[in-house]
Amino acid sequence: MIPLAERMRPQNLEQYVGQQHLVGEGAVLRQAIEMGKIPSFILWGPPGVGKTTLAQLIAKFLKKPFYQLSAINSGVKDIREAIDNAEKTTLFQAKGAILFIDEIHRFSKSQQDALLGAVEKGVVTLIGATTENPSFEVIPALLSRCQVYVLQHLSKEELVGLLQRALTEDEALKNMDIELVETDALLLYSGGDARRLLNALELVSNYRQPDEPLRITNDMVRQRIQQNIALYDKGGEQHYDIISALIKSIRGSDPNAAVYWLARMLDGGEDIEFIARRLVILAAEDIGLANPNGLLLATTTMDAIRMIGMPEARIILSQCAIYLATSPKSNSAYLAIDKALETVRNGGGLPVPLPLRNAPTKLMKELDYGAGYQYSHDFPGHFVPQDFLPDALRGKILYEPAENPAEQRVRQKLREDWKNWYSY
Repeated sequence: MIPLAERMRPQNLEQYVGQQHLVGEGAVLRQAIEMGKIPSFILWGPPGVGKTTLAQLIAKFLKKPFYQLSAINSGVKDIREAIDNAEKTTLFQAKGAILFIDEIHRFSKSQQDALLGAVEKGVVTLIGATTENPSFEVIPALLSRCQVYVLQHLSKEELVGLLQRALTEDEALKNMDIELVETDALLLYSGGDARRLLNALELVSNYRQPDEPLRITNDMVRQRIQQNIALYDKGGEQHYDIISALIKSIRGSDPNAAVYWLARMLDGGEDIEFIARRLVILAAEDIGLANPNGLLLATTTMDAIRMIGMPEARIILSQCAIYLATSPKSNSAYLAIDKALETVRNGGGLPVPLPLRNAPTKLMKELDYGAGYQYSHDFPGHFVPQDFLPDALRGKILYEPAENPAEQRVRQKLREDWKNWYSY
């Protein structure tokens, strides 16, 4: 059966969702389409926002021959064949067959060079699609012959509208008794990609029992879609129990218990690199910024036991375990990154503020990349407060200094420097 995302592909520009700054009434690309004089152009945007669909709709609206290549599996031979076919059509039709190249950033320089003549002569109107910055991935000669249109992430309202439309218009779904109770999990899973969103809806809908209603909730979506991560297993339950005991003893600042459980593992023939890796993780997770030297010692331990091997490696591991056990503790870095990841997953991919974006090319500067950024070294103390987070997260504290002398000094500095930004 044809996937839902393909069945729901728009058939005209009126059904097309999003990108109103390009194809809405009076927008620049919409005007070019309606005038029938579109230039060669590149659509730059994230996955699943309608690049391929837009190219197909433009060809359909203009009634032009449409040739499609994917840079993943096409070479120079395929490009020349498509151009030859386009040239043959010009014997019977006006020039300007559309050649659509998906993931054009994957084309090599020689493959992109093969397009130049046909684009220059108007044999084809090139539409390229890319998720990568065309300033870096498209050769200058080709880029200079193309407009660049930037596509944006679909909004939450647009994505929810796609779900509702699928449930009411799709031939397979509209006759099912499906109620969309919650959408957050579906939206989170999709990452703003309309194709993934519709495929996820179809996957969830497949679990509907015949003649029974289906209520789509966040919990139900997570149960259906969530991937289970298999645990590595070497020696059974005791293997995990003893490494757990070692970690908890060090976290609990008991060096005697730490060396006991270390000895149990060494006596049982445990892989010494496995032990050292866990100590490196613990040094970052549980010692952290209270004593950054803990991570340095743990990584040095990893290198040392590889060079020395057993039985002498037991001494190096013992030194590391005792040092970490007797060190001050902080899990602030661990909590900070988990809080940041939760913020990302709940908020989606918020755009990088324009002042923080890299702007090495003319195109990017014209789009105001880097505009307004203040170079810290130009200011007293090599510091100037400015926004580094997306606007939606301004003032959000992700790192909370722990109650230890080292991090309390950090807290005081943050409080002084960022008094108008963060409430430390």
